[in-house]
Formats: sequence, structure tokens, C-alpha cells
Amino acid sequence: MEYVAVVIVAALVFLICFLVDRGFTKLFRSQQEHKSGLAVRLNRRYGSLGLIIAVLGVAALFAGGWLLTAGGCLLILVGSGLVVYYMTFGVFYDTDTFVLTTFGKKSATYRYSDIKAQQLYMNYGNTVIELYMTDGRTVQLQSGMTGVYDFLDHAFPAWLRQTGRKREECLFYDPQNSCWFPPVED
Repeated sequence: MEYVAVVIVAALVFLICFLVDRGFTKLFRSQQEHKSGLAVRLNRRYGSLGLIIAVLGVAALFAGGWLLTAGGCLLILVGSGLVVYYMTFGVFYDTDTFVLTTFGKKSATYRYSDIKAQQLYMNYGNTVIELYMTDGRTVQLQSGMTGVYDFLDHAFPAWLRQTGRKREECLFYDPQNSCWFPPVED
């Protein structure tokens, strides 16, 4: 009988997450770039792992005992945090602009010409491409994100067009080595 309760709770959590995702999209993603269908999103592992951790936390609450209850609450918080992080991060783009959406900060719309430099980092076999914007903000894109290379391949020609540069002038451009924009000057 306890297994049936866990399955029902898991199904309810999945349903609630699905409805929150749909509602979140309709309420907060109304700009033109959001509707273009072109986006850089976190890997679905973040959302899935967060959901699984939250369900395990709910299951721990049903098991009883103060230690399992405390651990269950902690798991629910961690799982919810991963789901929120997955749902709130995104770079949505079209031909002339892109929108950076992050948790806790207002969405910012940029033209491709606002990209002034890039820096590469290696992080446990994952390439992190950090774009420096003219307003001082940075955009960190990981190679494991969905759509990151499509975005960068789209951003470079738009950046050339908006800045008035020619491809031949850009000696730094080397997509095979994850270089699309000028390197950060020391």
C-alpha cells in the first residue's frame, strides 16, 4: 500500500512540474526571441535530477522518523532548486537580438554587437565559453547545454554584420577550438 502512495505522489509531482513549466512559459516568455524556437537551454538532466531528488524527499517524509523527515525536507529543497534553475536559465535568440534569462535577475535583451570578448575555461571535461557584454555582464555557456553551438554559429555572422567587420579581419575565429569572438584582453 505504501508503494501505491509513493507512485501517486510521484505522478502528482510530475503533473505539477509539467503544469508549472507550461504556466511559466506562457507568463514569462512572451518576447519575440522566446517565440522564435531558437534557444540555448540547460541539459534536461538538471530538471530530471531535481525532480527525482524532490520525489525521494517526499518519499522520505512518508517513511517517518525525525531524521528521515529532516533529510526529506533537505532533498525537497535541493531538488526544487535544480528544477527552478533548469526552468529559469535560457538564451533565446533571433536574427538581430538575444535575450538572457537567469534566476533572480531581470531578463536582458542584447544585440550581437554587444558581445565584446570571450574567454574559454575547461571544467571537468566540459568547455565553458564566457561571453563579455558591453554592459559588464557575462554570459556563461557550457558545451553540454542544448543548442549552444547553434547559437554561437548564428551569433558570429550576426556580430560581423552588426559591427561592420569582415570575416578575414577576425584571426581569432576558430570554431573547432571554441573561439568565435575576440579574446579577453589582459
